[in-house]
Amino acid sequence: MSLDTYLEAKAKILTNKEKGFFIGPRSDELIAFAQEATGLKFSGTYLDFLKSFGAGNFGAQEIYGIIGDDFENSSVPDAIWYTLTERREIKLPNHLLVIYDSGNGELLCLDFNHPHEPTVVQFFPGIDVDQQTFAVVASDFGDFLLDLVNQEL
Repeated sequence: MSLDTYLEAKAKILTNKEKGFFIGPRSDELIAFAQEATGLKFSGTYLDFLKSFGAGNFGAQEIYGIIGDDFENSSVPDAIWYTLTERREIKLPNHLLVIYDSGNGELLCLDFNHPHEPTVVQFFPGIDVDQQTFAVVASDFGDFLLDLVNQEL
């Protein structure tokens, strides 16, 4: 279940603070600005992640979120900057938000085409959108985050 797995991941992050480096909680105003910039409505576990951690690393795992309000001149792990850049450069579909780069050619994205919690799907830059399978790698952000945290522990 999404909330349970997210809360387990959050507890492990907070218990192992020495492994984490996060920008810190993001304000409601900044989150609203990011939602306006992307045209997406963050909710559930990812919204809590933004309000609790913002963006950052747990061990070697870099989880993208919101850094600041300059979405044109930023860098990873800024999900908003990365998503807007990929929309311009590789035609990333508007319903996706990049939250992770696997390092082997795939981007993992929240897919906001789902009515409740977005799923986490694969997107491969360089492959035409019509050829993408958008394979689900996690049923929601909570499952995704817990998997990353467990890999580091």
